[in-house]
Amino acid sequence: MHPRPPAPPAPPGAARPGHAGHTRRARGLRAVLSAGAAGALLAGLTTALPAAAQPAPEPDAAAASVVEVTGSQGAWQLTVDGQPYTVKGLTWGPPVAEAADYMPDVASLGANTVRTWGTDATTRPLLDAAAANGVKVIAGFWLQPGGGPGSGGCVDYVADTAYKNDMLAEFPRWVQEYKDHSGVLMWNVGNESVLGLQNCYEGAELERQRDAYTSFVNDVAKKIHEVDPNHPVTSTDAWVGAWPYYKKNAPDLDLYAVNSYAAVCDVRAAWEAGGYDKPYIVTEGGPPGEWEVEDDANGVPEEPSDVAKAEGYGRAWDCVTGHTGVSLGATLFHYGIEDDFGGVWFNLTPDKQRRLSYYAVKEAYGGDTGGDNTPPVISGLAAENAGAVPAGREFTLSADVADPDGDQLTYEVLVNSNYVDQDKALRPAQFRQTGDGTFAVTAPDKLGVWKVYLRATDGKGNVGIETLSVKVVPPPVDGTNIARGKPSTASTEQTDAYGGCPCEAGDATDGSYDTRWASSWADPQWLSVDLGERTSFDHVQLTWEGAFARSYAIQVSDDGQNWQTVYETAEGNGGIDDLEVSGTGRYVRMNGTARGTGYGYSLYEFGVYR
Repeated sequence: MHPRPPAPPAPPGAARPGHAGHTRRARGLRAVLSAGAAGALLAGLTTALPAAAQPAPEPDAAAASVVEVTGSQGAWQLTVDGQPYTVKGLTWGPPVAEAADYMPDVASLGANTVRTWGTDATTRPLLDAAAANGVKVIAGFWLQPGGGPGSGGCVDYVADTAYKNDMLAEFPRWVQEYKDHSGVLMWNVGNESVLGLQNCYEGAELERQRDAYTSFVNDVAKKIHEVDPNHPVTSTDAWVGAWPYYKKNAPDLDLYAVNSYAAVCDVRAAWEAGGYDKPYIVTEGGPPGEWEVEDDANGVPEEPSDVAKAEGYGRAWDCVTGHTGVSLGATLFHYGIEDDFGGVWFNLTPDKQRRLSYYAVKEAYGGDTGGDNTPPVISGLAAENAGAVPAGREFTLSADVADPDGDQLTYEVLVNSNYVDQDKALRPAQFRQTGDGTFAVTAPDKLGVWKVYLRATDGKGNVGIETLSVKVVPPPVDGTNIARGKPSTASTEQTDAYGGCPCEAGDATDGSYDTRWASSWADPQWLSVDLGERTSFDHVQLTWEGAFARSYAIQVSDDGQNWQTVYETAEGNGGIDDLEVSGTGRYVRMNGTARGTGYGYSLYEFGVYR
């Protein structure tokens, strides 16, 4: 996912190889962030993607192409065996072992290139499938700390000779293995490490490390050229803030590469202002990422619509091809089918279904669109009272849904808790359709801002997806919270600073969902509130933090010593427990006997109502 120009290098997150999805960066980094590769994919694409030509016979791996950057300043071109070649590509997500199943569909889009982030002993099936379908591969080599802030371990490029020597031995090994394969287009060393080093160093040391890193990239490029003089070498980073370092320290690169999303149309001006003497390719690009959009009313990034995303791919390609003689093409992000937070934001085929962006790329790349059946289009998605949806209660979701081909549609509603607990998974929500484009959806029972997704499928392998956020709040309770502000005690309290603590007993009866009680990490544990006098109540509301009780009881006592159980369960699942339970006593407590996590017990609020 991608950045605005760093100042000077100073993005990703869904996912690099092995990641499950894109992640949101810290607010202050949003201007220089980028997306990365997709993680493991679901198997099988036969029912989801369009019919394409059967794979050609196995290629002659010895029939290597000679790929060159030719021409002069501002009039460059990439050639393959002497013929002009514009990179019309996609970043690659599926497992390489299943490349033969997916590559025909890539070719059907009009794409001629895929880009990877790693090359090793598992790569050959990808190269074979690419060559069999007239596609070539930009084969990547991963360097730490790849992927921008928060991704990958830190390396001391000034002093860590062992790491550098290991990579100088490892990368040429695979170049030697695959250099004569007709599927290879070029080699790509590193991904966003100039940016990523800011997660490891600062000030003058950061500058030293960036100089050392880009000098090392040059060492790798020279070594690759010694092994394989017939394929170019490039290096990718986030936005063009890395290019001054490459210009100074990496003269052996044949071309530059940049990851850029909403800012892709600014790359040309940056190249012209920088006085560079090498062409470039865009190695990740497309619609805006999390870090490039405004926050919505609930304070989280407002994801573009399917229509806007499709337009983003067309716009990106127009800007790439508009820089004639300098930009040699692009691999747009992302040919993947992960069906999670990042997959819905970026993938052309989430859950193995084609969306509007898929067809936008197909149109841009000149694929045959004749007879295509296109996806449903969802607009005007809205949620009733989206800023205060009661946990566990129904709210209304509404939208206008149309299918260009008049297909009968089926619907799903899903939720995602990325902004609550960084879980990227999409989970089915309980819902019922109440009208044409209206749905009664049961809200999650965990507090915080959730993403809600409406998915419309046409039975022809196409999907329309729109999403918005809702803020889940405690459900209202009739009556008065007689525990609020009353003295509370607990079996144990977390007194250190871990997880935003100290977290004392009274923090669960202070009326604030910004504070919490937390116990030690052991069973059993209890939290008790002193109501001051013997009092009757008819409702208890427990608002759990992530550390919840699997088994617990609500108990009452007149003396704080002898307890009577008025409610118990062994099926607690966290979130909010809204309990219609009656009792009478001066003291009321939650007595936890089995934790639901490996942590302790933790409550934002322990409400007792009458």
